Amino acid sequence: MKIETTKTKPVSDPGYVDLFTPKFITVLREGYGVAQLRADAIAGLTVAIVALPLSMAIAIASGLSPAQGLYTAVVGGILVSLLGGSRFQIGGPAGAFIVLVAGTVQMHGIDGLIIATIMSGFILMAIGGLKLGTYIKFIPYPVTVGFTAGIAVIIFSSQVKDLLGLTLSGPEPGPLLDKLPMIWAALPGVDPVTVMLSGATIVVIVGLKRLRPHWPGMLIAVAGTATVTAVFSLPVSTIGTVFGGIPSEFPVPVLPAFSLTKVQAVIPNAIAFALLGAIESLLSAVVADGMTGRRHRSNCELVAQGVANIASGLFGGMCVTGTIARTATNIRAGAHGPVAGILHALFLLMFILIAAPLASFIPLACLAGVLAVVAWNMIEKHAFATLLRASRGDAAVLLVTFLLTIFRDLMEAIVVGFALGAVLFIQRMSKTTAIASHTPFVVEDQADREGAAQALSGIGPVTDPDIMVYRISGVFFFGAAASIKSVLEQISDTHRALIIDFAAVPFLDSTAANTLASLAQKSKERGVQVILTGTSHDVRRELFVHGIKPPLVHYEQTIEKAVRRVRA
Repeated sequence: MKIETTKTKPVSDPGYVDLFTPKFITVLREGYGVAQLRADAIAGLTVAIVALPLSMAIAIASGLSPAQGLYTAVVGGILVSLLGGSRFQIGGPAGAFIVLVAGTVQMHGIDGLIIATIMSGFILMAIGGLKLGTYIKFIPYPVTVGFTAGIAVIIFSSQVKDLLGLTLSGPEPGPLLDKLPMIWAALPGVDPVTVMLSGATIVVIVGLKRLRPHWPGMLIAVAGTATVTAVFSLPVSTIGTVFGGIPSEFPVPVLPAFSLTKVQAVIPNAIAFALLGAIESLLSAVVADGMTGRRHRSNCELVAQGVANIASGLFGGMCVTGTIARTATNIRAGAHGPVAGILHALFLLMFILIAAPLASFIPLACLAGVLAVVAWNMIEKHAFATLLRASRGDAAVLLVTFLLTIFRDLMEAIVVGFALGAVLFIQRMSKTTAIASHTPFVVEDQADREGAAQALSGIGPVTDPDIMVYRISGVFFFGAAASIKSVLEQISDTHRALIIDFAAVPFLDSTAANTLASLAQKSKERGVQVILTGTSHDVRRELFVHGIKPPLVHYEQTIEKAVRRVRA
Protein backbone atom coordinates (compact mmCIF):
# COMPACT_ATOMS: atom_id res chain seq x y z
CA MET A 1 0.00 0.00 0.00
CA LYS A 2 1.27 3.47 -0.82
CA ILE A 3 0.01 6.61 0.85
CA GLU A 4 0.68 9.94 -0.79
CA THR A 5 2.13 12.60 1.50
CA THR A 6 2.28 16.33 1.11
CA LYS A 7 5.56 18.03 0.42
CA THR A 8 7.52 19.31 3.40
CA LYS A 9 7.84 23.06 3.68
CA PRO A 10 11.33 24.51 3.36
CA VAL A 11 13.13 25.34 6.59
CA SER A 12 13.10 29.02 5.62
CA ASP A 13 9.31 29.02 5.87
CA PRO A 14 8.32 30.65 9.20
CA GLY A 15 5.53 28.09 9.56
CA TYR A 16 7.91 25.16 9.08
CA VAL A 17 7.59 22.31 11.58
CA ASP A 18 10.01 19.38 11.46
CA LEU A 19 9.61 15.94 13.02
CA PHE A 20 11.44 16.99 16.19
CA THR A 21 9.49 20.14 17.00
CA PRO A 22 7.74 19.59 20.37
CA LYS A 23 3.98 19.92 20.33
CA PHE A 24 4.36 22.50 23.11
CA ILE A 25 5.99 24.84 20.57
CA THR A 26 3.33 24.05 17.99
CA VAL A 27 0.53 24.91 20.43
CA LEU A 28 2.15 28.22 21.34
CA ARG A 29 2.54 29.12 17.67
CA GLU A 30 -1.15 28.48 17.12
CA GLY A 31 -1.97 31.07 19.78
CA TYR A 32 -2.48 30.45 23.46
CA GLY A 33 -4.75 32.52 25.66
CA VAL A 34 -6.69 32.58 28.92
CA ALA A 35 -9.39 30.19 27.67
CA GLN A 36 -6.83 27.56 26.71
CA LEU A 37 -5.01 28.01 30.03
CA ARG A 38 -8.25 27.54 31.96
CA ALA A 39 -9.02 24.31 30.09
CA ASP A 40 -5.50 22.99 30.66
CA ALA A 41 -5.59 23.91 34.36
CA ILE A 42 -8.83 21.97 34.92
CA ALA A 43 -7.50 18.99 32.99
CA GLY A 44 -4.15 19.13 34.79
CA LEU A 45 -5.81 19.13 38.21
CA THR A 46 -8.01 16.21 37.20
CA VAL A 47 -5.03 14.17 36.02
CA ALA A 48 -3.05 15.05 39.15
CA ILE A 49 -5.87 13.68 41.31
CA VAL A 50 -5.63 10.39 39.39
CA ALA A 51 -1.81 10.34 39.30
CA LEU A 52 -1.32 11.00 43.02
CA PRO A 53 -2.37 7.58 44.39
CA LEU A 54 -1.22 5.73 41.28
CA SER A 55 2.33 7.09 41.41
CA MET A 56 2.74 6.06 45.04
CA ALA A 57 1.14 2.65 44.51
CA ILE A 58 3.31 1.84 41.48
CA ALA A 59 6.48 2.86 43.31
CA ILE A 60 5.63 0.73 46.36
CA ALA A 61 4.80 -2.28 44.17
CA SER A 62 8.15 -1.79 42.42
CA GLY A 63 10.07 -2.02 45.69
CA LEU A 64 10.64 1.72 46.00
CA SER A 65 9.38 4.42 48.34
CA PRO A 66 6.16 6.29 47.50
CA ALA A 67 8.16 9.50 47.30
CA GLN A 68 10.16 8.12 44.36
CA GLY A 69 6.93 7.53 42.47
CA LEU A 70 5.90 11.14 43.03
CA TYR A 71 9.33 12.44 41.98
CA THR A 72 9.02 10.41 38.76
CA ALA A 73 5.57 11.81 38.06
CA VAL A 74 6.72 15.40 38.59
CA VAL A 75 9.91 15.23 36.52
CA GLY A 76 8.44 12.99 33.83
CA GLY A 77 5.22 14.97 33.62
CA ILE A 78 6.99 18.27 33.02
CA LEU A 79 9.60 17.07 30.51
CA VAL A 80 7.38 14.74 28.47
CA SER A 81 4.80 17.49 28.00
CA LEU A 82 7.41 20.19 27.41
CA LEU A 83 9.52 18.29 24.86
CA GLY A 84 7.22 15.52 23.57
CA GLY A 85 5.66 14.97 20.19
CA SER A 86 2.16 14.25 21.48
CA ARG A 87 -0.23 17.05 22.36
CA PHE A 88 -1.96 15.20 25.21
CA GLN A 89 0.61 12.69 26.49
CA ILE A 90 0.99 12.41 30.27
CA GLY A 91 4.35 11.04 31.39
CA GLY A 92 5.09 9.32 34.65
CA PRO A 93 5.53 5.91 36.29
CA ALA A 94 3.52 3.12 34.68
CA GLY A 95 2.23 -0.19 35.98
CA ALA A 96 3.86 -2.03 33.07
CA PHE A 97 7.28 -1.28 34.59
CA ILE A 98 6.55 -2.79 38.01
CA VAL A 99 7.89 -6.20 37.05
CA LEU A 100 11.09 -4.87 35.45
CA VAL A 101 11.80 -2.28 38.14
CA ALA A 102 11.22 -4.71 41.01
CA GLY A 103 13.51 -7.27 39.39
CA THR A 104 16.22 -4.67 38.81
CA VAL A 105 16.07 -3.47 42.42
CA GLN A 106 16.35 -7.05 43.70
CA MET A 107 19.34 -7.81 41.48
CA HIS A 108 21.26 -4.53 41.45
CA GLY A 109 19.82 -2.33 44.20
CA ILE A 110 18.58 1.26 43.98
CA ASP A 111 21.83 2.52 42.44
CA GLY A 112 21.59 -0.11 39.73
CA LEU A 113 18.01 0.93 39.00
CA ILE A 114 18.97 4.59 38.69
CA ILE A 115 21.91 3.78 36.39
CA ALA A 116 19.69 1.57 34.21
CA THR A 117 17.04 4.32 34.09
CA ILE A 118 19.58 6.93 32.95
CA MET A 119 21.06 4.54 30.39
CA SER A 120 17.60 3.76 29.03
CA GLY A 121 17.10 7.49 28.56
CA PHE A 122 20.14 7.72 26.31
CA ILE A 123 18.96 4.65 24.38
CA LEU A 124 15.55 6.22 23.85
CA MET A 125 17.13 9.45 22.67
CA ALA A 126 19.26 7.49 20.21
CA ILE A 127 16.22 5.59 18.90
CA GLY A 128 14.34 8.84 18.38
CA GLY A 129 17.33 10.71 16.98
CA LEU A 130 17.93 7.98 14.40
CA LYS A 131 14.23 8.17 13.44
CA LEU A 132 13.58 4.56 14.39
CA GLY A 133 10.40 5.36 16.27
CA THR A 134 8.21 4.54 13.29
CA TYR A 135 9.42 0.93 13.42
CA ILE A 136 8.00 0.36 16.91
CA LYS A 137 4.56 0.09 15.30
CA PHE A 138 5.61 -3.15 13.62
CA ILE A 139 5.22 -5.07 16.88
CA PRO A 140 2.24 -7.38 16.26
CA TYR A 141 -1.01 -6.60 18.06
CA PRO A 142 -1.25 -10.06 19.71
CA VAL A 143 2.16 -9.44 21.28
CA THR A 144 1.09 -6.14 22.89
CA VAL A 145 -2.18 -7.65 24.13
CA GLY A 146 -0.37 -10.72 25.46
CA PHE A 147 2.40 -9.01 27.39
CA THR A 148 0.01 -6.36 28.76
CA ALA A 149 -2.29 -9.08 30.11
CA GLY A 150 0.69 -10.96 31.51
CA ILE A 151 1.96 -7.85 33.29
CA ALA A 152 -1.50 -7.32 34.76
CA VAL A 153 -1.48 -10.85 36.22
CA ILE A 154 1.95 -10.28 37.77
CA ILE A 155 0.90 -6.92 39.21
CA PHE A 156 -2.18 -8.44 40.83
CA SER A 157 -0.21 -11.37 42.24
CA SER A 158 2.27 -8.94 43.78
CA GLN A 159 -0.56 -7.19 45.65
CA VAL A 160 -2.20 -10.28 47.18
CA LYS A 161 -0.06 -9.99 50.30
CA ASP A 162 -1.15 -6.40 51.01
CA LEU A 163 -4.73 -7.01 49.88
CA LEU A 164 -5.16 -9.75 52.51
CA GLY A 165 -2.74 -8.49 55.15
CA LEU A 166 -0.66 -11.68 55.04
CA THR A 167 2.55 -12.25 56.94
CA LEU A 168 4.89 -14.34 54.83
CA SER A 169 7.49 -16.71 56.23
CA GLY A 170 10.25 -14.93 54.34
CA PRO A 171 10.94 -12.35 51.61
CA GLU A 172 8.27 -12.43 48.91
CA PRO A 173 9.66 -14.21 45.82
CA GLY A 174 9.44 -12.55 42.44
CA PRO A 175 8.59 -15.54 40.19
CA LEU A 176 4.91 -16.45 40.28
CA LEU A 177 5.48 -20.18 40.71
CA ASP A 178 7.64 -19.53 43.78
CA LYS A 179 5.27 -16.93 45.18
CA LEU A 180 2.01 -18.89 45.06
CA PRO A 181 3.03 -21.66 47.51
CA MET A 182 4.23 -19.08 50.06
CA ILE A 183 0.99 -17.08 49.76
CA TRP A 184 -1.05 -20.27 50.07
CA ALA A 185 0.81 -21.24 53.25
CA ALA A 186 0.13 -17.78 54.75
CA LEU A 187 -3.63 -17.71 53.94
CA PRO A 188 -4.71 -18.79 57.46
CA GLY A 189 -3.29 -15.47 58.72
CA VAL A 190 -5.66 -13.23 56.71
CA ASP A 191 -6.27 -9.91 58.49
CA PRO A 192 -10.00 -8.97 58.42
CA VAL A 193 -9.33 -5.25 58.90
CA THR A 194 -6.92 -5.17 55.95
CA VAL A 195 -9.38 -7.08 53.76
CA MET A 196 -12.09 -4.59 54.74
CA LEU A 197 -9.96 -1.61 53.70
CA SER A 198 -8.76 -3.13 50.41
CA GLY A 199 -12.27 -4.37 49.58
CA ALA A 200 -13.78 -0.97 50.36
CA THR A 201 -11.20 0.68 48.11
CA ILE A 202 -12.08 -1.56 45.17
CA VAL A 203 -15.84 -1.15 45.74
CA VAL A 204 -15.59 2.65 45.91
CA ILE A 205 -13.44 2.93 42.77
CA VAL A 206 -15.55 0.54 40.70
CA GLY A 207 -18.84 1.88 42.04
CA LEU A 208 -18.03 5.53 41.39
CA LYS A 209 -16.78 4.70 37.91
CA ARG A 210 -20.21 3.31 37.08
CA LEU A 211 -22.41 5.72 39.04
CA ARG A 212 -20.35 8.93 38.94
CA PRO A 213 -17.74 8.45 36.20
CA HIS A 214 -16.54 12.05 36.42
CA TRP A 215 -15.72 11.82 40.11
CA PRO A 216 -12.11 11.05 41.14
CA GLY A 217 -12.83 7.56 42.45
CA MET A 218 -9.23 6.66 43.28
CA LEU A 219 -8.59 9.83 45.28
CA ILE A 220 -11.91 9.50 47.13
CA ALA A 221 -11.10 5.88 48.01
CA VAL A 222 -7.60 6.74 49.21
CA ALA A 223 -8.75 9.77 51.22
CA GLY A 224 -11.64 7.82 52.76
CA THR A 225 -9.57 4.84 53.85
CA ALA A 226 -6.80 7.11 55.16
CA THR A 227 -9.34 9.06 57.22
CA VAL A 228 -10.89 5.91 58.65
CA THR A 229 -7.44 4.53 59.48
CA ALA A 230 -6.38 7.73 61.26
CA VAL A 231 -9.63 8.32 63.17
CA PHE A 232 -10.00 4.77 64.45
CA SER A 233 -6.25 4.07 64.74
CA LEU A 234 -6.62 0.84 62.79
CA PRO A 235 -3.74 -1.62 63.27
CA VAL A 236 -2.73 -1.83 59.60
CA SER A 237 0.42 -0.99 57.67
CA THR A 238 0.49 2.56 56.33
CA ILE A 239 2.93 4.69 54.36
CA GLY A 240 3.98 6.28 57.65
CA THR A 241 4.63 3.02 59.51
CA VAL A 242 6.48 1.35 56.64
CA PHE A 243 8.25 4.21 54.84
CA GLY A 244 8.21 6.96 57.48
CA GLY A 245 6.01 9.21 55.33
CA ILE A 246 6.93 11.40 52.36
CA PRO A 247 9.54 14.19 52.62
CA SER A 248 8.07 17.69 52.36
CA GLU A 249 10.80 18.81 49.98
CA PHE A 250 11.89 18.02 46.46
CA PRO A 251 15.35 16.46 46.05
CA VAL A 252 18.23 17.99 44.12
CA PRO A 253 19.68 16.06 41.19
CA VAL A 254 22.51 13.72 42.18
CA LEU A 255 24.67 11.47 40.04
CA PRO A 256 24.64 7.83 41.18
CA ALA A 257 27.84 5.97 42.00
CA PHE A 258 28.92 4.77 38.55
CA SER A 259 31.27 1.87 37.99
CA LEU A 260 32.09 -0.03 34.83
CA THR A 261 31.06 -3.29 36.45
CA LYS A 262 27.68 -1.93 37.48
CA VAL A 263 27.07 -0.37 34.07
CA GLN A 264 27.82 -3.65 32.31
CA ALA A 265 25.59 -5.53 34.72
CA VAL A 266 22.53 -3.34 34.12
CA ILE A 267 22.79 -3.07 30.31
CA PRO A 268 20.08 -5.74 29.75
CA ASN A 269 17.82 -3.90 32.22
CA ALA A 270 18.42 -0.58 30.48
CA ILE A 271 17.57 -2.08 27.08
CA ALA A 272 14.40 -3.62 28.54
CA PHE A 273 13.40 -0.25 30.06
CA ALA A 274 13.99 1.52 26.74
CA LEU A 275 12.11 -1.02 24.64
CA LEU A 276 9.11 -1.19 26.95
CA GLY A 277 9.14 2.58 27.39
CA ALA A 278 9.12 3.13 23.63
CA ILE A 279 6.26 0.67 23.15
CA GLU A 280 4.17 2.07 26.01
CA SER A 281 4.69 5.73 25.15
CA LEU A 282 3.96 5.35 21.43
CA LEU A 283 0.98 3.10 22.14
CA SER A 284 -0.36 5.77 24.48
CA ALA A 285 0.24 8.44 21.82
CA VAL A 286 -1.65 6.35 19.25
CA VAL A 287 -4.56 6.00 21.67
CA ALA A 288 -4.56 9.78 22.13
CA ASP A 289 -4.54 10.29 18.35
CA GLY A 290 -7.53 7.99 18.03
CA MET A 291 -9.47 9.91 20.66
CA THR A 292 -8.71 13.37 19.26
CA GLY A 293 -7.99 12.98 15.55
CA ARG A 294 -4.52 14.50 16.02
CA ARG A 295 -1.19 13.00 14.91
CA HIS A 296 1.82 12.62 17.17
CA ARG A 297 5.51 12.85 16.20
CA SER A 298 6.91 9.51 17.27
CA ASN A 299 10.63 10.29 17.11
CA CYS A 300 10.20 13.58 18.94
CA GLU A 301 8.20 11.72 21.58
CA LEU A 302 10.97 9.16 22.09
CA VAL A 303 13.61 11.87 22.46
CA ALA A 304 11.44 13.52 25.13
CA GLN A 305 10.97 10.19 26.90
CA GLY A 306 14.73 9.74 26.88
CA VAL A 307 15.37 13.17 28.42
CA ALA A 308 12.67 12.50 31.03
CA ASN A 309 14.24 9.17 32.01
CA ILE A 310 17.67 10.72 32.41
CA ALA A 311 16.25 13.51 34.58
CA SER A 312 14.13 11.07 36.60
CA GLY A 313 17.20 9.01 37.39
CA LEU A 314 19.13 12.10 38.50
CA PHE A 315 16.30 12.99 40.89
CA GLY A 316 16.16 9.47 42.30
CA GLY A 317 13.04 8.42 40.41
CA MET A 318 12.16 5.39 38.32
CA CYS A 319 11.36 4.84 34.63
CA VAL A 320 9.17 7.36 32.84
CA THR A 321 6.82 6.53 30.00
CA GLY A 322 3.57 7.67 28.47
CA THR A 323 0.61 6.46 30.53
CA ILE A 324 -2.53 5.46 28.65
CA ALA A 325 -5.02 5.86 31.52
CA ARG A 326 -3.79 9.30 32.59
CA THR A 327 -3.49 10.46 28.97
CA ALA A 328 -7.09 9.40 28.31
CA THR A 329 -8.20 11.16 31.50
CA ASN A 330 -6.40 14.29 30.31
CA ILE A 331 -8.28 14.24 27.00
CA ARG A 332 -11.67 13.57 28.60
CA ALA A 333 -11.08 16.44 31.03
CA GLY A 334 -10.89 18.86 28.09
CA ALA A 335 -7.15 19.52 27.82
CA HIS A 336 -6.07 21.87 25.04
CA GLY A 337 -2.41 20.91 24.83
CA PRO A 338 0.83 20.03 26.64
CA VAL A 339 0.38 22.75 29.26
CA ALA A 340 -2.13 20.44 30.99
CA GLY A 341 0.58 17.84 31.48
CA ILE A 342 2.98 20.42 32.87
CA LEU A 343 0.34 21.73 35.28
CA HIS A 344 -0.52 18.21 36.45
CA ALA A 345 3.13 17.78 37.45
CA LEU A 346 3.14 21.15 39.25
CA PHE A 347 0.01 20.18 41.20
CA LEU A 348 1.79 17.01 42.33
CA LEU A 349 4.79 19.10 43.34
CA MET A 350 2.50 21.31 45.44
CA PHE A 351 1.20 18.20 47.20
CA ILE A 352 4.77 17.14 48.05
CA LEU A 353 5.68 20.59 49.39
CA ILE A 354 2.44 21.28 51.28
CA ALA A 355 0.41 18.17 52.06
CA ALA A 356 3.01 15.37 52.18
CA PRO A 357 2.47 14.63 55.93
CA LEU A 358 -1.11 13.59 55.20
CA ALA A 359 0.16 10.70 53.08
CA SER A 360 1.49 8.97 56.20
CA PHE A 361 -2.03 7.79 57.05
CA ILE A 362 -2.66 6.06 53.71
CA PRO A 363 -2.90 2.29 54.31
CA LEU A 364 -0.96 0.00 52.01
CA ALA A 365 -4.09 -2.12 51.65
CA CYS A 366 -5.77 0.84 49.97
CA LEU A 367 -2.93 1.27 47.46
CA ALA A 368 -3.03 -2.47 46.82
CA GLY A 369 -6.72 -2.12 46.01
CA VAL A 370 -5.90 0.70 43.59
CA LEU A 371 -3.36 -1.49 41.79
CA ALA A 372 -5.79 -4.42 41.72
CA VAL A 373 -8.24 -2.23 39.79
CA VAL A 374 -5.43 -1.00 37.53
CA ALA A 375 -4.38 -4.59 36.80
CA TRP A 376 -7.94 -5.56 35.92
CA ASN A 377 -8.30 -2.57 33.59
CA MET A 378 -4.95 -3.30 31.92
CA ILE A 379 -6.22 -6.60 30.53
CA GLU A 380 -7.87 -5.96 27.17
CA LYS A 381 -10.45 -8.66 27.78
CA HIS A 382 -12.43 -8.16 24.59
CA ALA A 383 -9.28 -8.06 22.45
CA PHE A 384 -7.90 -11.15 24.22
CA ALA A 385 -11.07 -13.15 23.51
CA THR A 386 -11.25 -11.91 19.91
CA LEU A 387 -7.66 -12.93 19.17
CA LEU A 388 -8.24 -16.38 20.61
CA ARG A 389 -11.10 -16.82 18.12
CA ALA A 390 -9.47 -15.03 15.18
CA SER A 391 -7.01 -17.68 13.98
CA ARG A 392 -4.72 -20.34 15.32
CA GLY A 393 -1.67 -18.27 14.45
CA ASP A 394 -2.80 -15.14 16.31
CA ALA A 395 -3.96 -17.25 19.26
CA ALA A 396 -0.57 -18.97 19.42
CA VAL A 397 1.33 -15.66 19.39
CA LEU A 398 -0.99 -14.25 22.06
CA LEU A 399 -0.78 -17.23 24.41
CA VAL A 400 2.98 -17.70 24.04
CA THR A 401 3.60 -14.02 24.82
CA PHE A 402 1.14 -14.11 27.73
CA LEU A 403 2.60 -17.26 29.32
CA LEU A 404 6.24 -16.26 28.81
CA THR A 405 5.51 -12.88 30.44
CA ILE A 406 4.06 -14.60 33.50
CA PHE A 407 6.42 -17.51 33.92
CA ARG A 408 9.64 -16.42 32.25
CA ASP A 409 10.62 -12.85 31.40
CA LEU A 410 9.01 -9.82 29.78
CA MET A 411 11.81 -9.23 27.26
CA GLU A 412 11.89 -12.89 26.33
CA ALA A 413 8.13 -12.78 25.82
CA ILE A 414 8.34 -9.76 23.51
CA VAL A 415 11.22 -11.17 21.45
CA VAL A 416 9.66 -14.63 21.06
CA GLY A 417 6.22 -13.18 20.39
CA PHE A 418 7.61 -10.81 17.78
CA ALA A 419 9.52 -13.66 16.12
CA LEU A 420 6.41 -15.85 16.00
CA GLY A 421 4.39 -12.95 14.65
CA ALA A 422 7.00 -12.34 11.94
CA VAL A 423 7.00 -16.02 10.92
CA LEU A 424 3.21 -15.99 10.82
CA PHE A 425 3.26 -12.87 8.62
CA ILE A 426 5.81 -14.40 6.26
CA GLN A 427 3.74 -17.56 5.96
CA ARG A 428 0.61 -15.55 5.17
CA MET A 429 2.38 -13.29 2.70
CA SER A 430 3.89 -16.24 0.85
CA LYS A 431 0.36 -17.51 0.18
CA THR A 432 -0.57 -14.24 -1.50
CA THR A 433 2.26 -14.55 -4.04
CA ALA A 434 1.46 -16.65 -7.10
CA ILE A 435 2.95 -17.53 -10.45
CA ALA A 436 0.94 -18.74 -13.42
CA SER A 437 1.41 -19.23 -17.12
CA HIS A 438 0.02 -16.35 -19.13
CA THR A 439 -2.90 -17.38 -21.40
CA PRO A 440 -4.04 -14.40 -23.50
CA PHE A 441 -2.35 -15.96 -26.55
CA VAL A 442 -4.73 -18.90 -26.81
CA VAL A 443 -6.66 -18.64 -30.09
CA GLU A 444 -10.02 -19.49 -28.50
CA ASP A 445 -9.74 -16.48 -26.20
CA GLN A 446 -9.17 -13.92 -28.92
CA ALA A 447 -12.80 -12.87 -29.07
CA ASP A 448 -12.71 -11.97 -25.39
CA ARG A 449 -9.29 -10.33 -25.62
CA GLU A 450 -9.62 -7.96 -28.54
CA GLY A 451 -7.00 -5.64 -27.12
CA ALA A 452 -4.45 -8.46 -26.98
CA ALA A 453 -5.32 -9.57 -30.49
CA GLN A 454 -4.83 -6.06 -31.83
CA ALA A 455 -1.54 -5.69 -29.97
CA LEU A 456 -0.32 -8.92 -31.55
CA SER A 457 -1.53 -8.12 -35.05
CA GLY A 458 1.13 -8.48 -37.69
CA ILE A 459 3.39 -10.76 -35.68
CA GLY A 460 2.12 -14.10 -36.90
CA PRO A 461 0.25 -16.76 -34.95
CA VAL A 462 -0.82 -15.80 -31.42
CA THR A 463 0.44 -19.07 -29.95
CA ASP A 464 4.09 -20.03 -30.04
CA PRO A 465 5.45 -23.16 -28.36
CA ASP A 466 8.92 -21.62 -28.34
CA ILE A 467 7.88 -18.78 -26.01
CA MET A 468 6.98 -19.31 -22.35
CA VAL A 469 5.12 -16.51 -20.58
CA TYR A 470 4.69 -16.37 -16.81
CA ARG A 471 3.01 -13.74 -14.68
CA ILE A 472 3.97 -13.22 -11.00
CA SER A 473 1.41 -11.56 -8.74
CA GLY A 474 1.94 -10.32 -5.21
CA VAL A 475 5.03 -9.44 -3.21
CA PHE A 476 8.02 -11.39 -4.56
CA PHE A 477 10.13 -11.95 -1.44
CA PHE A 478 12.14 -14.68 0.26
CA GLY A 479 9.03 -16.43 1.54
CA ALA A 480 7.85 -17.12 -2.00
CA ALA A 481 11.16 -17.19 -3.89
CA ALA A 482 11.74 -20.93 -3.57
CA SER A 483 8.35 -21.94 -4.98
CA ILE A 484 8.58 -19.48 -7.87
CA LYS A 485 12.12 -20.59 -8.65
CA SER A 486 11.02 -24.23 -8.91
CA VAL A 487 8.36 -23.26 -11.48
CA LEU A 488 10.62 -21.05 -13.60
CA GLU A 489 13.43 -23.62 -13.70
CA GLN A 490 11.14 -26.04 -15.53
CA ILE A 491 11.80 -24.15 -18.75
CA SER A 492 13.31 -26.59 -21.25
CA ASP A 493 16.14 -25.95 -23.69
CA THR A 494 13.67 -26.13 -26.60
CA HIS A 495 12.21 -22.73 -25.74
CA ARG A 496 13.68 -19.68 -27.36
CA ALA A 497 12.46 -17.13 -24.81
CA LEU A 498 11.08 -16.78 -21.31
CA ILE A 499 8.89 -13.76 -20.60
CA ILE A 500 8.17 -12.92 -16.93
CA ASP A 501 5.55 -10.27 -16.29
CA PHE A 502 5.99 -8.10 -13.15
CA ALA A 503 2.99 -5.83 -13.66
CA ALA A 504 1.34 -7.21 -10.50
CA VAL A 505 4.51 -7.22 -8.34
CA PRO A 506 4.66 -4.14 -6.07
CA PHE A 507 7.91 -5.12 -4.37
CA LEU A 508 10.70 -7.68 -4.41
CA ASP A 509 13.59 -8.24 -2.03
CA SER A 510 17.21 -9.28 -2.48
CA THR A 511 16.39 -13.00 -2.21
CA ALA A 512 13.92 -12.72 -5.08
CA ALA A 513 16.40 -10.67 -7.13
CA ASN A 514 19.10 -13.26 -6.54
CA THR A 515 16.69 -15.99 -7.64
CA LEU A 516 16.05 -14.14 -10.91
CA ALA A 517 19.77 -13.49 -11.43
CA SER A 518 20.53 -17.21 -11.11
CA LEU A 519 17.68 -18.11 -13.46
CA ALA A 520 18.78 -15.53 -16.04
CA GLN A 521 22.35 -16.80 -15.98
CA LYS A 522 21.27 -20.42 -16.50
CA SER A 523 18.90 -19.37 -19.28
CA LYS A 524 21.68 -17.48 -21.03
CA GLU A 525 23.93 -20.55 -20.90
CA ARG A 526 21.14 -22.62 -22.53
CA GLY A 527 20.46 -19.98 -25.16
CA VAL A 528 17.07 -18.96 -23.75
CA GLN A 529 16.34 -15.25 -23.92
CA VAL A 530 14.79 -13.73 -20.73
CA ILE A 531 12.56 -10.67 -21.01
CA LEU A 532 11.02 -8.91 -18.01
CA THR A 533 7.86 -6.86 -18.55
CA GLY A 534 5.77 -4.46 -16.49
CA THR A 535 8.49 -3.68 -13.93
CA SER A 536 7.91 -0.62 -11.78
CA HIS A 537 10.66 1.88 -11.08
CA ASP A 538 11.38 0.46 -7.61
CA VAL A 539 11.40 -3.14 -8.83
CA ARG A 540 13.69 -2.32 -11.75
CA ARG A 541 16.08 -0.43 -9.50
CA GLU A 542 16.38 -3.45 -7.18
CA LEU A 543 17.00 -5.72 -10.17
CA PHE A 544 19.67 -3.42 -11.57
CA VAL A 545 21.48 -3.35 -8.23
CA HIS A 546 21.77 -7.15 -8.46
CA GLY A 547 23.11 -7.03 -12.00
CA ILE A 548 19.88 -8.08 -13.72
CA LYS A 549 20.17 -5.81 -16.75
CA PRO A 550 21.00 -6.02 -20.44
CA PRO A 551 22.47 -8.07 -21.98
CA LEU A 552 21.68 -10.67 -19.31
CA VAL A 553 17.97 -9.83 -19.57
CA HIS A 554 15.87 -7.38 -21.55
CA TYR A 555 13.02 -5.13 -20.43
CA GLU A 556 9.78 -4.30 -22.20
CA GLN A 557 6.67 -2.46 -21.08
CA THR A 558 4.15 -5.16 -22.00
CA ILE A 559 4.01 -8.86 -22.81
CA GLU A 560 2.87 -8.05 -26.34
CA LYS A 561 5.97 -5.95 -27.02
CA ALA A 562 8.14 -8.69 -25.57
CA VAL A 563 6.61 -11.29 -27.91
CA ARG A 564 7.11 -8.95 -30.86
CA ARG A 565 10.77 -8.51 -29.81
CA VAL A 566 11.37 -12.27 -29.73
CA ARG A 567 9.78 -12.85 -33.15
CA ALA A 568 11.61 -9.95 -34.71
